[in-house]
Amino acid sequence: MHYGLGIDAGGTYTDAVILRGSDGAIVDAKKSFTTYPDIQQGIKNVLDSLDQQYLKNVNLVSVSTTLSTNALLENTGRPVGLILVGEQATDKEYPAESVVFVSGGHDTNGEEEYPLDTEAVREYVEASRSWVSAYAVSAYFGTRNPDHELAVKSMILSITDLPVVCGHELSQELGVYERAVTAALNAQLIPITYQFVNAVASDIRKRGINARLLMLKCDGSVYNIEDALEKPIETIFSGPAASILGASYLAKVDTCAVIDVGGTSTDVSAIKSGIPQISSEGCMVGGWKTRVKAMTMETSALGGDSHVWVKDKNVNIGPRRVIPLCVAATLFPDFLYRLKHNKMVLRKDTNENYQQTKFVVRTEYEATGLREKEKEILRSIGDEPVSVLELTDMTDAREIMLVDKALDSLINKRLIQSIAFTPTDVLHVLGEYEQWNKEASETGAVYLSKYANMGKYEFCRHVKDLFAMNMAHDLMSFLIPTIPKNAIDEVLSRNYPARFKTDIPVVLLGGPVSAYVAELRSLIDADVQVPQFASVGNAVGALVGKSVKRVEIMIKPASLMNPDSDFLVFSSEGRERFERYSDAVDYATKMGHSLVLNYEKRCGIIKEDTIINLSKHTTSPDNWPHPPLETRITVVGVGDPMMAIRGTYGNNNGSS
Repeated sequence: MHYGLGIDAGGTYTDAVILRGSDGAIVDAKKSFTTYPDIQQGIKNVLDSLDQQYLKNVNLVSVSTTLSTNALLENTGRPVGLILVGEQATDKEYPAESVVFVSGGHDTNGEEEYPLDTEAVREYVEASRSWVSAYAVSAYFGTRNPDHELAVKSMILSITDLPVVCGHELSQELGVYERAVTAALNAQLIPITYQFVNAVASDIRKRGINARLLMLKCDGSVYNIEDALEKPIETIFSGPAASILGASYLAKVDTCAVIDVGGTSTDVSAIKSGIPQISSEGCMVGGWKTRVKAMTMETSALGGDSHVWVKDKNVNIGPRRVIPLCVAATLFPDFLYRLKHNKMVLRKDTNENYQQTKFVVRTEYEATGLREKEKEILRSIGDEPVSVLELTDMTDAREIMLVDKALDSLINKRLIQSIAFTPTDVLHVLGEYEQWNKEASETGAVYLSKYANMGKYEFCRHVKDLFAMNMAHDLMSFLIPTIPKNAIDEVLSRNYPARFKTDIPVVLLGGPVSAYVAELRSLIDADVQVPQFASVGNAVGALVGKSVKRVEIMIKPASLMNPDSDFLVFSSEGRERFERYSDAVDYATKMGHSLVLNYEKRCGIIKEDTIINLSKHTTSPDNWPHPPLETRITVVGVGDPMMAIRGTYGNNNGSS
């Protein structure tokens, strides 16, 4: 019997599921905390908790993660050196520690405009090699001719063994600035992705499991793990991609909207006829526009572990993620006592950090580049939770401000982690979720409800209603993007004898999402579903993604003065030249098929089980008697890695 293993590493939990190859049934599923900075421990914990009899028979492993996305959103990617060749935007910012502009580049036909300044490249690499973790290279019209990008890459590799990313390897679309940004972000993620992939691969090897290892991309397809290490930028938003595939699989519907409630955020997306909605533009991440195609989605910084706090009687949720009180009381034996005996904060002094329910604990991250106040506070925080109120003299307004600023900085640098009241605590108080320490949640609710001038249960119901309102708002904002957000809030306010209605099912994924079904149905007329194994839907989605490879190749005459001969072919493999148009088309078609089949082979899919579609689009003026001015040949290959664990491919399950 063959089995598939899906793993999803999120900001709070690492999930794992095992699917049986014969019928696709889930035979085991577990969750474990994601561990920082040692990701491998969390992966080991969740795999240890699985049924080992099933696990030893796994022959396909597919993973997804939000770690890449979080690194870019939180600006914690590794330092990168960016080398820009030829005509580039010098008045814009780039996501790199340093940028150097060197002479070179090509024209629209791929002819060299200026020679590459190899000496400038060499000087920069020699000066930066000691402190960067990777290099990114992007040349002017590198998509028309990558020779200069490849020459720079070769030079860097002759000087250092650091990873090098070229813009043409990631996108064949024009847009010199966006391509440079994409290359730089990709280079940032190589060390982070390597850490995650290596953690999974090494754990699998230690267990003696001989399995092919794949990774989910942000468009919902999977790719070979070696390709993932070269192009980790394509893993951003793989978490939301996994959620929609998992929701469709678990709910057994090929058209639905999905609300995925995680610990840090809530993501809304949709799938139609089994095909996820893909953004026609490159996705935005951390404020940077990229050339990466990703699923269309709506995201808000509200999750089950978002900080619930009160200021001026107003209840706020998020945007920061914290450890829930109920979880902290389980992890730290003395925490409940500390919480119950914590000092009270005056109403006038309350803010996001100064709450009677707010504690901090030190992490294992290395502290570097700290200001004096940050060092002072960090020395006061150890392995046991410390109340924020204990870190300052609450009668000194200036001291409060300094400590508040230092705490924010230490949290952003991940040197400390916050503990506070959350929506997860709310569900414990209301008796709708009881996995952790309920007494800690109730203590926190008593404290905060007083600041909001409410009773304990009234306060918790209010927080729950706010959370459900956010879910409904994100759903309708995604489904009907033309409606202003304030108008959506008006309809959801229950002040009018009308409400929204959806014509497609709404599938909920995440931990205790079933607790919000009634509230969501009261706000929206919808078929709201919570399928079995909803809490590990992303791990399921990581495993059921298809291997999809899309190759686009362009053909154009080298000169309009002679449009009947001399044709240029542009692809990710470089530029080729043919005398006859028919030869150019034949070459492009064969190369497209070859690239697709090689990609599918790396995913464990043999030629006979790869579905290939070819399309050809030409552009010419009316009554043009010559070969087309532009020809775009697109070859798309689709395979199903799950077929491998059903025994379809025999012994074609090469190890990772």
